[in-house]
Amino acid sequence: MELIHPSWVSYLTAWLATLALVLLSVRLRRRKLNLPPGPKPWPIIGNLHLIGSLPHRSVHALSEKYGPIMQLKFGSFPVVVGSSVEMAKVVLKTHDVLFAGRPKTAAGKYTTFNYSDITWSPYGPYWRQARKMCLMELFSAKRLESFEYIRVQELKLLLSRLYELSGKPIMLKDHLSDLSLAVISRMVLGKNYTDKQQENEIVTPQEFKAMLDELFLLNGVLDIGDSIPWLGFLDLQGNIKRMKALAKKFDKFLEHVLDEHNARRKGVENYVAKDMVDVLLQLADDPSLEVKIERHGVKAFTQDLIAGGTESSAVTVEWAISELIKKPEIFEKATEELDRVIGKERWVEEKDIVNLPFIDAIVKETMRLHPVAPFLVPRAAREDCKVAGYDIPKGTRVLVSVWAIGRDPSLWEKPNEFYPERFIGKSIDVKGHDFELLPFGAGRRMCPGYSLGLKVIQASLANLLHGFAWKLPGNMSNEELNMEEIFGLSTPRKFPLEVLAHPRLSPHLYNL
Repeated sequence: MELIHPSWVSYLTAWLATLALVLLSVRLRRRKLNLPPGPKPWPIIGNLHLIGSLPHRSVHALSEKYGPIMQLKFGSFPVVVGSSVEMAKVVLKTHDVLFAGRPKTAAGKYTTFNYSDITWSPYGPYWRQARKMCLMELFSAKRLESFEYIRVQELKLLLSRLYELSGKPIMLKDHLSDLSLAVISRMVLGKNYTDKQQENEIVTPQEFKAMLDELFLLNGVLDIGDSIPWLGFLDLQGNIKRMKALAKKFDKFLEHVLDEHNARRKGVENYVAKDMVDVLLQLADDPSLEVKIERHGVKAFTQDLIAGGTESSAVTVEWAISELIKKPEIFEKATEELDRVIGKERWVEEKDIVNLPFIDAIVKETMRLHPVAPFLVPRAAREDCKVAGYDIPKGTRVLVSVWAIGRDPSLWEKPNEFYPERFIGKSIDVKGHDFELLPFGAGRRMCPGYSLGLKVIQASLANLLHGFAWKLPGNMSNEELNMEEIFGLSTPRKFPLEVLAHPRLSPHLYNL
């Protein structure tokens, strides 16, 4: 039997000794860290076995046991969850810069042109410039005002369509999604890609909607590879394959959009931007930019603008109408305010909202009870830090549960009840200053398009309540209305709301 060469024995001994020292130092370091409380993780999967089909509810139940700051393990990654106003303030305000990172996810890589959009791009010069562009150019008060005519036209089209369907059962969400998508595609792309009368377009209205539905779905899935990276290459759920296929479709569509816009701008001196893609292309040509925006960046921002503005407003308005159907006395109070302030001979305009405090309160109460995103987009610790006396190592993923905050009994009386009156006479807003109500987030990584989202939600809800009385079909009672939700990038109703619309105003108002 051949003996092992002595030099190999010494090498092996040294290697094993080094490995033992490294493991020992890691173990000792772990012991020294004072990590937030949380359930004991299982090998490989961590605490994923504790997360059900409604993660926000599973996490909320755990936080009731472990407290407002707790640590979970999603596969290989530590995840710290903040479930109180104090913890939200620490993450989004006190240590905003420390927690301004984003975790690397498959959706970010494959569906946003390799993290080139506003949502998933890493914190740094590129992201700072993108945010500045949003605030100063794309969503400035002046720009949004210049597009008000689009929002008015599309809303009136919706009201007219509903009038024609009055007395017939309709799926409300379909009509709300059409409104959001029409408004956003006209503001961003310069034309309505949901319009069935547009011929010879690169995508049909059905294909356009299907692409966006797939984008929402894939950005909301809990992909195994995001939690257990060494299993990522297997693509066990088939998500990566779908993401790559979707990315190809979006790339083809957005290439066409950019080519069309560039052809229109070509040779025109002092060209005036007609939509948000025009604005982005002008900014991309600006030689004074700190970081040059490449073509893939323009495509990523464009996709972000389309996706960010569609689902959230439709979901929020559908939940609001659902809650009002269950509470006819609140519905009555809302229509009384509308009849008194607006009258029955005109529609509600965006500038009227300031004089409609009860409508505003209904919107806030809906966002409290049914936040579109129950967790804010995940953040990542950019360096080691301490929160509430606990150690948060660099790279830890951080979730803020706005769903839990909205149901905190120390903040809200009867937190599970829909009661808009709680906001009357209170100065709580949704603009990231009041940590009790954060539908759009707060701090540096707050949703930059919140002002547009708010306008669409307030104006569409106010006019739907002003123009129609809403009833459930058949003999279904208000108590029978199922209020379950499903989890994804947004949190819509599990069973879409089917309703009958009955006109309340003079017939001539519904004619275009």
